Amino acid sequence: MYREILDHIRKYVVLTPEEEELLCQNLEYKKYHKKDFLLEAGKTCKGNYFIIRGCVRQYFINKKLNEQIINFSIENWWIADQDSLMTGRPSACTIQAIEETEVFLLPEKNKAALFRQVPSLETYFALIMQKAFVAAQRRLGYIFNMTDEERFRHFSSLFPEFIQRVPQYMLASYLGFTPQFLSRLRAKKH
Repeated sequence: MYREILDHIRKYVVLTPEEEELLCQNLEYKKYHKKDFLLEAGKTCKGNYFIIRGCVRQYFINKKLNEQIINFSIENWWIADQDSLMTGRPSACTIQAIEETEVFLLPEKNKAALFRQVPSLETYFALIMQKAFVAAQRRLGYIFNMTDEERFRHFSSLFPEFIQRVPQYMLASYLGFTPQFLSRLRAKKH
């Protein structure tokens, strides 16, 4: 049951069997149906979610009352509202399952003690956060430096699995253009 998360962690750090066991004892398995919420805006984020199977989106409602998707997460990716975790304040965003999803939750209340007992996990999370930060910086660069069409083509080449799994209107929201524009782009491709 823990194979996916342990394999992922082993790509970055080495844990002893005892440390792996300690981590597994601190994880909570959760299953969500399509459209279920892992986190709702206005509630405090409970911890970091590791996606075992499925796909989720993270979004907020903008001033025009439209959903603005800021993140997707699929198998072997982590997702959370880091602002809510860091400050303890209610989240401004929502995390919702796009399809049937299974996760491991590492509760925030367990994390500090776990990191003291297994320092390699703190290194692992630092590396994961660094990768997420770089990805966010690149995404901003793409938004500011690429045309809408270039951004779509680039995203499609990097993440072809998302094109099949994510509804078109969600993909358009994430990439920063309208579903109609995306529809025209995809029609032009064929």
